[in-house]
Amino acid sequence: MSMAQLVESEAEPRRTKRWRGRLLPYLLSLPALLVCIAILVPFVTAAVYSLQRYRLNLPYLRGFIGVDNYIDFLSDPAFWNTLRISLVYTAVTVIAELLLGLGIALLLRRPTRFHNAVSIMLLLPLMTAPAIAALMWKLMTNPSFGILSYLVGLLGAPDFKWASDPSTALFTVVLVDVWVYTPFIMILLLAGLRSLPRQPFEAAALDGVPASFVFFRITLPMLAPYIITASLFRLLDSIQQFDIVYAMTQGGPGDRLMVFQVQAYLEFFQYTNVGRSAALLMILWLITNILSNIFIKNWLRLRARAHGHA
Repeated sequence: MSMAQLVESEAEPRRTKRWRGRLLPYLLSLPALLVCIAILVPFVTAAVYSLQRYRLNLPYLRGFIGVDNYIDFLSDPAFWNTLRISLVYTAVTVIAELLLGLGIALLLRRPTRFHNAVSIMLLLPLMTAPAIAALMWKLMTNPSFGILSYLVGLLGAPDFKWASDPSTALFTVVLVDVWVYTPFIMILLLAGLRSLPRQPFEAAALDGVPASFVFFRITLPMLAPYIITASLFRLLDSIQQFDIVYAMTQGGPGDRLMVFQVQAYLEFFQYTNVGRSAALLMILWLITNILSNIFIKNWLRLRARAHGHA
C-alpha cells in the first residue's frame, strides 16, 4: 500500500467522526423540534380560525373578519360570566388544594415507613381519570340513591341537591377537584419539606423557638419556591378544567359552571361555531400566559433572594 493510500485510509474515519459530531446536536434536538411543531401547528390553526367567520353548518359564509369575534365577546354578558366563573373556580380550587396539601405534607414530613405508606395511599385519587372520578362522585351525590346524599340526610339536610342546585353546584365540583388533585400538591410540597436543610430547624429547637415562629419565619420562606411551583401547575390546569365540570354538570345548572373549556366545547360541537370557539381558546391562552408569567417572575425573585442577589 502506497503512502497516499495509507493517508487516505486514515483520513476517512476522521471525516466520518467529524460528520457524526456535526449531526449529533441536530439529531438530539429533533424530538424537541417535533414536539414544538406539534404544538405550534394547532395553535396557529386556532389563531387563524379565530379571525374568521366559520360555522360548520354555514360553510358558504366563511370569511376573514379580523378581530370581530373578540370584539363580540366584550359586549357579550355570557363571556364575562364565563370569565368570572373560570377565575373563581381556579382561585377556590388552587387555594383549597394548597392549604390541604400543605397541611398533609406537614403531617407526613418525617420519612417513616408509616408516613411513606400513607402518602402512597393518598396518591390513589390522582391515579383516577378526572372524568371517571366525576362520574363516580355524580353517583355518590345523586339525591335519590347516592351514599353522600344519604349521609348528609342523616346530618339533617335531606334535600341537599349537590350539583343540580345552582347554589351548591360550584361547591360540589370544587369538592371533586380537591379530592382528585390535592395529592399532587401534597407530594410536591412533601418533597420540598424533606429536602430543606436541617440546620435552621435544629438551631431553632436548641434555642426553644416557638413552633409558630419556626413555621412562618423558617419553613414557609424556604418552602416558597415549591409552593409557587405547585400553585402554578394547578392554576394552569384548573383554569383549563373540562373533564370534571362537563362530566358533572355540562356547565349547568343553566350557565352556573360555564367555564372556558366547556363554553368552547359547546360553541364548536353544539353551535358549530368554529370561529368563536377558537377565539375563546385564544383568550384562555392569553390569560394563562399572563398568570404563568406572574408566577414565574415571583419564583425567580424568590430564588434570587435565596441566593443573596436581591
